[in-house]
Amino acid sequence: MARTLTGVVSSDKRDKTITVMITSRETHPLYRKQFTITRKYTAHDANNEAHEGDTVMIAESRPISKTKTWTLVKIIEKSHGKVELKEDVVEVEDDAKEEK
Repeated sequence: MARTLTGVVSSDKRDKTITVMITSRETHPLYRKQFTITRKYTAHDANNEAHEGDTVMIAESRPISKTKTWTLVKIIEKSHGKVELKEDVVEVEDDAKEEK
């Protein structure tokens, strides 16, 4: 059976391709300190179903292109939308005018 991974879609801008970020905790062999590793995988999304922020499951497959060797199996959880911060425009009046 093919190896499967679960991660979050970080990019869906390319046609039929998604980039999935997978984070894992690993322990250093000598110092025994735990650290987080983030890996990016390029996966084939035939129907362009997955979007940025979705939690997905991908499976290993035959090479589809130079970098794509994973395919989308299923979408586990849809994202709840993007949150964009708007910058408030603040007008500041210059009270310190040139004094003569």
